[in-house]
Amino acid sequence: MTGPAVPSLSLSLRKKVGLATGRFRMISPGDRIMIGLSGGKDSLVLTAALAGLRRRSPVHFSLSACFVDITGGQTDAAPLQVFCDTLGIPFIVRPHPIVGIIELRDERSPCSLCANIRRGILNTAAKEEGCNLLALGHNLDDAVETALMNLFHTGRFRAFQPKFWQSRSGMTVIRPLVFAEERKIEKEARRLGLPVLPYVCPFSVETERVRAKSILDKLSAGNPRIKYNILHALQCLDERDRWSDGEAGSEAPPSEDKPEGEMTWEKLTDTL
Repeated sequence: MTGPAVPSLSLSLRKKVGLATGRFRMISPGDRIMIGLSGGKDSLVLTAALAGLRRRSPVHFSLSACFVDITGGQTDAAPLQVFCDTLGIPFIVRPHPIVGIIELRDERSPCSLCANIRRGILNTAAKEEGCNLLALGHNLDDAVETALMNLFHTGRFRAFQPKFWQSRSGMTVIRPLVFAEERKIEKEARRLGLPVLPYVCPFSVETERVRAKSILDKLSAGNPRIKYNILHALQCLDERDRWSDGEAGSEAPPSEDKPEGEMTWEKLTDTL
């Protein structure tokens, strides 16, 4: 008996997903994964990638998907239902009037509030479905932009973790697309004809992330490798690169040109 039809992702993208899931030990035998399926290109490619991995991998794991309708039920989720049915992935919808809540509150940080509400809804849905992992579609660009925003606004060079445990919900979050560039994900979504839903958020035109993306685009024009260099830096933070406080014995030893150990980005991204 043949399994459900799974779109054939490009070899490059499959390698990046495999690299991330293996490098950060995202999936173990018996895991039950809930995919946060927003209907955007990233989450659709993520869903297709995990469906393909489920078919090929010797590690047995299960998948389900949840769509949080931020309009409170006004979005037509039928294309996502058909997509998940084709992949053999159970699909649920959780409507919540997030857009209306933000408008009513005149929220100054709508993206942050929306993300927190959606994450809470997804965590609850995952628990109800008996899942222990929540898979989100954040990509390489998202990680780099987050690092820039933290650097500019909090003075800390950090981004979200590819895999982390949420102590409040008891749910582990994984981000299998963290090594994939947004432009390549978008190209793949078009090539496969994935059912990308119309963008309904009215608050995403002037945001800090949009500004960080614009800065990154300008820097990338002169240095195409800059995104990978920033991601490299996130994985190779070295105590020797920190400024010392000047006390006796506090001087850090001189840094070598090339970081040591398994965190070296070159070892991870030869095929990126």
